[in-house]
Amino acid sequence: MQRKVIIAGGGTGGHIFPAIAIANALKKIEPDINILFVGATGKMEMEKVPQAGYPIEGLEIAGFNRSNIFKNILLPFKILKSLRRAKAILQGFQPDVVVGVGGYASFPMLNRAQKNGIPTLIQEQNSFAGKTNKILGRKAKKICVAYDGMEKFFPSEKLVMTGNPVRNSISQSAVTREDALQHFGLSTAKQTIFAVGGSLGAKSINEGLQPLLREIVDRDIQLIWQTGKPYYETAKAVAAPYGSHIKVYDFINVMDFAYKAADVVLSRAGALAIAELCVVKKPVIFVPYPFAAEDHQTSNAMNLVNKQAGLIIKDDQVQSQLGTVLFSLLQNKALMEQLESNIGKLGNPHADVTIANQVLGII
Repeated sequence: MQRKVIIAGGGTGGHIFPAIAIANALKKIEPDINILFVGATGKMEMEKVPQAGYPIEGLEIAGFNRSNIFKNILLPFKILKSLRRAKAILQGFQPDVVVGVGGYASFPMLNRAQKNGIPTLIQEQNSFAGKTNKILGRKAKKICVAYDGMEKFFPSEKLVMTGNPVRNSISQSAVTREDALQHFGLSTAKQTIFAVGGSLGAKSINEGLQPLLREIVDRDIQLIWQTGKPYYETAKAVAAPYGSHIKVYDFINVMDFAYKAADVVLSRAGALAIAELCVVKKPVIFVPYPFAAEDHQTSNAMNLVNKQAGLIIKDDQVQSQLGTVLFSLLQNKALMEQLESNIGKLGNPHADVTIANQVLGII
C-alpha cells in the first residue's frame, strides 16, 4: 500500500533545501511513496519545490513582523485561514505522517495533524529552538536535531541526533581543488577566501570586505565573493581595479566548486551553511546574523566555536576586526588544520537518509 507524507515549511533556502533532501531520500528508500509539500504562498518554496519535481500547496501565512507592528493586524486572520486550509489539505491528501522543517507553513500543518491524531516529526535545524517548534514538540513523535543539549527545549526521549541534511551536489561532489579554481579563473598557487552571506548576501560582510580588497591583493590572496543581488553592482565596481584576484558574483549555483576552491570561508551561521561547512571540512569565520529569531545564528556558531571548530566575529565588529582575524588565520597553518579537523568531525553527509528512516519508522 502506497504511503503518503506531507513535508511542511520553507521560507528560505535553509529550510527548503534540507526538506527536498529528505524527500529525495524517502523516494530512494521507497520509490512509490507519495510526497506533498506545503509552503507559504509567495515564498521561494513555491518555485524551488516544483523545480525539484514535487507538488506543493500554499498557505496564506506570514510570521510576526518585529520591525513594523502595524503589519501584524491581519496576522490572526491569516493564521485562522491557514489552519482551515491545513485541515482541508489533510482531509484531501490523507497523509500517514507530517514532517515539519521550520518556516511559516510548518505550524498550521503540524498543529492540525496533531489534533487529527496523525503522527508528526520535527526537523529542528538550529541549536536554539524557536517558540513554535517548542510548542509542536510536546506532541511530536520524533524530533530530529543537529546539536547536542537540545533536551532543554524538547522531551529528551523524543530526540534523535541526525545532523542537518545537505544537498547531494555538495555532500557527494567529486570536484577537485584544481577543477574548482580553474572554474573561477583563479590560480592554484595562491590562497583563496570564499565569502558568502546567504542567497541575499550579508551587509556587514560585504562592507567589511570592501576596505580590505587592496590588502588582499597586496598579499597575493584570491577572493570568491558572493555578494547577493542588493550589493552586487557596488562590489563589482570596487573590485574592478584588482583584476583577476577578486571574483564577484551575486549568486553562486555551484557551491561545491566554491567550497572546494576555498582555503578559508567567511560565512553567516545559518543551519544549512553550517551543515555544508561541516561536510566540506573548511576553516570558517562566522559572522552570525544578529536579528535572526532568538539570535539562533549566534547560538549555532558558538556551538562550533566552543568545540574549536570555527572562529566568530560579531556583526557589529566586522569593520574593526575582520582584517586582523582573516589574515592571522591565513598565516596560521596549524590553526587552519585544527579548525578543519574539528569541523569535519561534526559533519553528517547521510543526515537525509537517517531522517527519512525516522519518518518511515513512525508511520
